Amino acid sequence: MTTVMRIFGVAAVLMGLLWMGQGAGLIMWPASSFMLAQQQWILWGALLALIGLGLVLRSGKRR
Repeated sequence: MTTVMRIFGVAAVLMGLLWMGQGAGLIMWPASSFMLAQQQWILWGALLALIGLGLVLRSGKRR
């Protein structure tokens, strides 16, 4: 179970960072994305990254 939590946590952190980059206009990929340069996605990405970080940290303490 800890491995599954760690995988989902890392995926959530990476996806959150992608959303933040797209929302800030730093990552303009894919070109047809509705998230590009939309600042609300910075907040959603940060929230997702924090949840993912919490999963990663919690998975390390469950042993």
